[in-house]
Amino acid sequence: MNKNRKLILFIASTLDGYIAAKDESLEWLFTVEGEGDNGFSEFYDTVDTVLMGKRTYDWIMKHEVKEFPYKNKECYVFTRSMNEDTDDVKFISGDITHFVNQLKSKDGKNIWIVGGGELLQPFLQENVVDELIITLAPTLLGKGIPLFREGNYQTNLFLKKIRNFNQFVELHYEVKK
Repeated sequence: MNKNRKLILFIASTLDGYIAAKDESLEWLFTVEGEGDNGFSEFYDTVDTVLMGKRTYDWIMKHEVKEFPYKNKECYVFTRSMNEDTDDVKFISGDITHFVNQLKSKDGKNIWIVGGGELLQPFLQENVVDELIITLAPTLLGKGIPLFREGNYQTNLFLKKIRNFNQFVELHYEVKK
């Protein structure tokens, strides 16, 4: 364990920058031929903490009916409303940047931003994201839920690595600070 924990976005996107269709569908993701789990297991082993927005959490709870997929990780859901913590997640409604900086200062593995774009934007604005790993699908949606929202930030990146998983391309960037 180390205190040099990184906040990392690991996500799939269409080539035109959408993480879901307007109706929150991810069908586009499953029509592309990948390779194995497209690097997910390898990445998942490097994190012990998962962050997501309430919309992402609600989508998971609606579609992953068997059991919560991140049971073996510390999981936080950021929300503007009051929610009761569960065995699987803690709901956070305060200053998200302060909260993330506290997490980063503790011993542990890396911290994963699961989604979505609404949660990512303030992290980018406050310059707390350390790396972005974006797996691009050769799909154009034309409209949908964007990965990057308009905001008051400019983030410069350094390309660390490119990999492909059959038709998917993974771009791994480090945020220049």
